[in-house]
Amino acid sequence: MAEFVRALGIDYGTARIGVAASDEIGFLAHPVETVAAADEAGAIERIVALSDERKIEDLVIGLPLHMNGEEGKAVEKVRAFGEKLRAALPPGIRWHEVDERHTTSDAMAKLHDAGRNEKNSRAIIDQAAAVEILQRWLDDRAGVEFFPEDLPGDD
Repeated sequence: MAEFVRALGIDYGTARIGVAASDEIGFLAHPVETVAAADEAGAIERIVALSDERKIEDLVIGLPLHMNGEEGKAVEKVRAFGEKLRAALPPGIRWHEVDERHTTSDAMAKLHDAGRNEKNSRAIIDQAAAVEILQRWLDDRAGVEFFPEDLPGDD
């Protein structure tokens, strides 16, 4: 079993940045807030403040890879932002990049299942995508494999 960890997940966008955090034992990801990305310095300052408040040990940022797994211009933008963020964070915070393909659509599907539509999800979709990014990383480090056929009652 993996050690307890406190992690922050980032869904970077040029307009908005979704932020999620793990619970205190590093088992579940939860939405935190959406940070405006237009003021990059302000966004970095806010994420650093959230990291300090939550005593973050690991930061997980999503990489928007192409469907074939290759990197493109969007990944370059994420990494450029990431370098500035890393420089502002205290030393010792571990940095992780996660494939974020399908995270927004997965998050939107879960919001739809919860009764929300696209219009009333707009304000939180970036946080929900950050939850998906962080939860993937948490599950991967814990060795969790989830298959729908494992659900009870599907015999």
